[in-house]
Amino acid sequence: MTSVHEWTGLEARALRLALRMSVRVFAQHLGVAPRTVAKWDHLGPATRPRPDTQAILDTALARADSAAHLRFETQLLELAQNTDQGLRVTRVGPRAWDYETWTDDLDRSVVALSRQSFSYARDLLNRWLTRYDPHALDDKGLYLFARSTTLLGDLQRDQGAVAGPLSARRSYLSARSIYCQLDIPRRIAQLDLSLAVVAEMSGRLDEAAKEYESLAVDDRLSPRDRTRARLWVGTTLSKNDKNDYAARLMTTAICEFESLGEPEDWSVAHQKLALAHRGSENLSEALRLIDLARATAVTDVPMQRVRLETAYGHILLSDRATVDDGLVILDRAAREAAKHGLAHQLRSIEGIQRSTQGRTTVLLSHGDQGAAE
Repeated sequence: MTSVHEWTGLEARALRLALRMSVRVFAQHLGVAPRTVAKWDHLGPATRPRPDTQAILDTALARADSAAHLRFETQLLELAQNTDQGLRVTRVGPRAWDYETWTDDLDRSVVALSRQSFSYARDLLNRWLTRYDPHALDDKGLYLFARSTTLLGDLQRDQGAVAGPLSARRSYLSARSIYCQLDIPRRIAQLDLSLAVVAEMSGRLDEAAKEYESLAVDDRLSPRDRTRARLWVGTTLSKNDKNDYAARLMTTAICEFESLGEPEDWSVAHQKLALAHRGSENLSEALRLIDLARATAVTDVPMQRVRLETAYGHILLSDRATVDDGLVILDRAAREAAKHGLAHQLRSIEGIQRSTQGRTTVLLSHGDQGAAE
């Protein structure tokens, strides 16, 4: 059955209409003055009944039959959409069924993000983020608001927006502030991990590595998240050309992911380890590892395909014999990244193409000279 988190004149009027009562009859039904009911009708969400009257309205709704509950929900939606009184709907606090719908939309957003359906995910999240002022929400509403803001940050991060007022960093900081207010340490630590990822994506490798190292031993995080932090220490070291130490850290993370039964993370770790071996010019091992990562990929989503193909193409470009294949694979990855709006991945691919263009030309020209000799 429907319940109301906090009654305003809007909900009270919806209940009166759902019970098919006049102002006077509804007042008698509740045991209040008719002028009180008239005030609810007139002011709508701008007025809130007293606490004792809130309880009376709760009882009246609980005693209504299922048909009246259905009419109540319908009336509530219609009244909320009616702006004749010049009142913003966003002033109405969430109701129990709002929370249920909000939670469902968050689950749908997670699925949409996993498939890189960014437009759909953004619509689902903004439906709630633009509806309520977080300062007017109770703890449950704040928790859902923080989750929504975190997912918006994930969306912005995947699209490559890591700095500025409409960026993943800003969204993560906003969500973190709410979780601090709610005192939920695990969520705070998870956002610290996300902020470290943003720092790495922004090129602040030393800052990211330091934060990853701290989080890798942080008991607020789950064993999986701590292992991911350890893996990402390795990625920052690899980007700083400290490939041997990076490879040791990544190998340890792979063993931990296997113990934890995390096949997706295990596959991703092999991809990152392959790039570390490429940095050490151990191309045979790099190819073996990237082939293993490609063969064991758990999910086939655009982001994963682009990352795997980018790593594979990057490794192939390092060998004169496979330069052409590497260029083809990187071009294919670039097209898919552009198609799905993966701006950060596209910039990475373009950076690889630019950095290897001159070296590729030299490798090819040396090959031609050797053939002529």
